[in-house]
Amino acid sequence: MSADNRKSAIVTGAGSGIGRAVALALLEAGYSVALAGRRREALEQTRERASDPERALAVPTDVADPASVGELFDAVRQRFGRLDVLFNNAGIGAPAVPLEEITPEQWQAVVDINLTGAFLCTQAAFRLMKAQDPRGGRIINNGSISAHVPRPFSAPYTATKHAITGLTRSTSLDGRSYDIACGQIDIGNAATEMTARMAEGVPQANGERAVEPTMPVENVASAVVYMAGLALDANVQFMTVMATKMPYIGRG
Repeated sequence: MSADNRKSAIVTGAGSGIGRAVALALLEAGYSVALAGRRREALEQTRERASDPERALAVPTDVADPASVGELFDAVRQRFGRLDVLFNNAGIGAPAVPLEEITPEQWQAVVDINLTGAFLCTQAAFRLMKAQDPRGGRIINNGSISAHVPRPFSAPYTATKHAITGLTRSTSLDGRSYDIACGQIDIGNAATEMTARMAEGVPQANGERAVEPTMPVENVASAVVYMAGLALDANVQFMTVMATKMPYIGRG
């Protein structure tokens, strides 16, 4: 991909885990990538791992803050001139405690990052993608297996991930008139810092604890690169990428 026709992307939550892996894979595929996240140091660490760090732009961002999101998209427009792909990946969970013990503040924090953050970035992407020439682009949401089924003690996270599915569908529909495609990738047990605890066993629906298989996070990265690379007249609406033997299929 030459510099003249290089595509650009934004990856939120790019300082670690899935976001870092996807950002590096997009850079390897020839994209220019804006790395968004709350911690500059972590974003710079991602940038330093790139084969060509000059194509990576670290932009500290709080996706729950409309002004911060606006600054991110302004930086992308100024640096890259356009936006072709947005990967809405930033997310947090609440403490794994019984539902009745979750505080309103814990609930709101998860909603603000996981759902409102994805909406604000989608809204800003719409404005940029509608105005650019050629117009259009692609938005990919990280839905998670939790967009389908919950884990024990995960009400805030699960609720936001179910809501992401609704946002994906609405974005896909509302984007048609502007050549904006939207799809969702639902990820199960990618090996990152967040899933390291699975090697010691995690709570199951029957009250037991069990060690769960994981898969290399690179599987997720390659799937997102595939989704991103499609021409805008084709779309992966929903894709599930999961560790083959994780306890998901067959639950209940």
